[in-house]
Amino acid sequence: MTSDACFELCFTTAWQPSAAPDTVVVRPTEALGPGGHPIYTDDSGTVRAEISDRGEVRMMATAARQELRRPVSCRRPGTPARAQQHATAG
Repeated sequence: MTSDACFELCFTTAWQPSAAPDTVVVRPTEALGPGGHPIYTDDSGTVRAEISDRGEVRMMATAARQELRRPVSCRRPGTPARAQQHATAG
């Protein structure tokens, strides 16, 4: 699969908001989310997100009582930080 099919979701931590964000690479699945956009998941299946063609992110629960964190940005791998798309609430 090419990197064009992937996205990087960047998360910050509540206890270290000024630290460098954690980045998770997600790849498309065959599923569609409630908004009709593709569902992306990381290799472990823990992180699931519906990502629109405008880069809007809706996080999807993968376990009961999971506390979903909203990413601070969504971008294609290798995209400079200044060109990244900001995630929106879902």
